[in-house]
Amino acid sequence: MRRRIALISEHASPFAILGGADGGGQNVYVGQLAKNLAAIGYEVDVFTRKDNPLLPEVADWMPGVRLIHVPAGPTTPIRKEELLPYMESFTAYVLQFCRNQYPTYDLIHANFWMSGLVAADIKRILGIPFVITFHALGRVRRFYQGMADDFPDDRFAIEDRLVAEADRIIAECPQDQLDLLGLYRADPGRITLIPCGFDPTELSPLSKPLARVALGLAPEERLILQLGRMVPRKGVDTVIRALADLQLSYDISARLMIVGGESEQPDPQICPELARLQAIATELGVGDRAAFVGRRGREVLKYYYSAADVFVTTPWYEPFGITPIEAMACGTPVIGSNVGGIKFTVRNGETGYLVPPNDPQAIADRIAHLYQHPSLLQRFQQQAIQRANELFTWQKVTHAVASLYEQVITSYHPERHQVANAFSLLDRGFDRTLAALQRSRHRLRSAIVSVAEALYTCFQQGGKVLVGGNGGSAADAQHFAAELVGRFQCADRPGLPVLALNADTAILTAWSNDVGYDKAFARQVEAYGRPGDVLLGLSTSGRSRNLIQAFHTARRQGMQCIGILGGDGGEVRSLADLAIVIPAVDPQPIQEVQIVVLHLLCELVEAQWMAQARSDWEEEDLQETAVLPDSLFVA
Repeated sequence: MRRRIALISEHASPFAILGGADGGGQNVYVGQLAKNLAAIGYEVDVFTRKDNPLLPEVADWMPGVRLIHVPAGPTTPIRKEELLPYMESFTAYVLQFCRNQYPTYDLIHANFWMSGLVAADIKRILGIPFVITFHALGRVRRFYQGMADDFPDDRFAIEDRLVAEADRIIAECPQDQLDLLGLYRADPGRITLIPCGFDPTELSPLSKPLARVALGLAPEERLILQLGRMVPRKGVDTVIRALADLQLSYDISARLMIVGGESEQPDPQICPELARLQAIATELGVGDRAAFVGRRGREVLKYYYSAADVFVTTPWYEPFGITPIEAMACGTPVIGSNVGGIKFTVRNGETGYLVPPNDPQAIADRIAHLYQHPSLLQRFQQQAIQRANELFTWQKVTHAVASLYEQVITSYHPERHQVANAFSLLDRGFDRTLAALQRSRHRLRSAIVSVAEALYTCFQQGGKVLVGGNGGSAADAQHFAAELVGRFQCADRPGLPVLALNADTAILTAWSNDVGYDKAFARQVEAYGRPGDVLLGLSTSGRSRNLIQAFHTARRQGMQCIGILGGDGGEVRSLADLAIVIPAVDPQPIQEVQIVVLHLLCELVEAQWMAQARSDWEEEDLQETAVLPDSLFVA
């Protein structure tokens, strides 16, 4: 049975356009988590407040994900600071919806404290467990924002209740975890650290010149990017002051692109914060170099991230912040405030720099340093891409969240523990193999092509291939021989001479019984091998004695030796003329990748044969065409 998950996000719908006052990281978090949970087999309903009368009550957003628009209060946009009075009706609707579902939800994942209030009340009534991601904590916000914090004081008591009643709390960064422990006395055993992420299919490095052309920007201009919501705590004014200081103190002229706002065209009448920022830019004399772009859809954000030399985000309070990860994913170094999640995502001196909040001079100094050291800027770009992909993809985040879900669900339903363990084993197995395949894809391409060329050359010159292995590799050797003697994909080619040394059990058992197994392969190489032939050895370790002896014999016979190996390649690697060494240690993923490699070799050999056959046919056609006029004259 598929797990059913209810995601509650009362003010942040994944359907909302980003960049507005209440459109930001939580919208992305909920949407990406829902999408990726559905991709691994969960059924997900996202409950969010209906803020537009045209929105349907239930909408299929994508396969496996429904959006449930909850009627709670007027169907118009309302600031999240003013939503608490409507949470009672929100809870009543979700409660009734849950009762009408069969089977009901296995777990509720609340996002933000008001969604947590809904989840806690439903847990008390229906017994459905809940997990919460706060995204921001009231006491931390009040500390930084003071009187500018418009949330009601009721928030503090509600958050205390949620910390006590939630089955698990997801902290998005180490600072979030420390705040939960220090300010809310949370049980450390119920806190799990899982960051936010990015979607590699949505955000990846683009050519900087091409990205700039797409945005109508000068290809050689120095370009700094600030992207996010236009609210005071984001510190956009600090970035504008840094732009002025960059010119004044370092004589470096650059353009600052500021993306975000309430509308696609930057309108101070709609967004008061925008008016304040434009006034600051004019006052500092950088109004012509601070370009306010307005709100942009996610489909074009990769162009802005990729076009920039540096991404700057310097809020004085930030619970997590997705934009630094997105910038790094596009290969853009980040200069960020040393606060909250930013000091976790950005590695100071490796993927960018961390600076104190409200310090424009420090920002200008770090930007100047990168422009003055272009090789360092380039190194940061590569390291940023690597860090983002190693730690912060939504696929990795979702697997961690799903693992947490399973722990909670099985604690409520012990009978599902065995199934959960089986699923966990499956996930580990797939993850292990996928990781080995991904590493192999990046590291082995040249080696695989070289081996395919060597095999094709051997066949072209009238040679044959002897292939051998032990255990699972013995089966793989026979499989490889069958594909090339028979056919892999190409039906029209002749059979290719490949002999599996482990296939003749009479020879193997006779020689092993009379002499010893160590030389069972070597004896066949001695009998069948000729100069110009190829010995292909399969081994997960490279330490099989019978393969080592066979390679010694093959070298004496004048044969070319090729190994498809694992681990460090063992002694076989030192005897091989060519080696494909799978970057893994455990035998299982090594063998799984070896099968993929063997199939790729078959495909490459057939592709080369087809290319040569096509060339031969074209040459024959030319020769026939050249002879044709003479035959006509003779007639």
